[in-house]
Amino acid sequence: MALEITDATFEETVLKSDKPVVVDFWAAWCGPCRMVGPIIDEISTEYDGKAVVGKVDVDANQEFAAKYGVRNIPTVLVFQNGEVVGRQVGVAPKNAYTEAIDALL
Repeated sequence: MALEITDATFEETVLKSDKPVVVDFWAAWCGPCRMVGPIIDEISTEYDGKAVVGKVDVDANQEFAAKYGVRNIPTVLVFQNGEVVGRQVGVAPKNAYTEAIDALL
């Protein structure tokens, strides 16, 4: 399962990570988010130890969603050394996410 990332844990978990980080910005009421969720969970298992994979519930945690201009969900951001290096808005196939991670490993 992907990590549950909150505004309180975002900086430590995402920005200070020495590994690539994939963050899924989602909400419980969002239909497309429910399609992306299982893909993110799968990636979390497959990349365990190699990358950090987490989810931010934008209804409960708006600070970093706003900071990174997340206006549509699902939005998946890829971070390397605290910087956004990839952005996928909407539903995408699994390989769109895994290729972004592989490019950083």
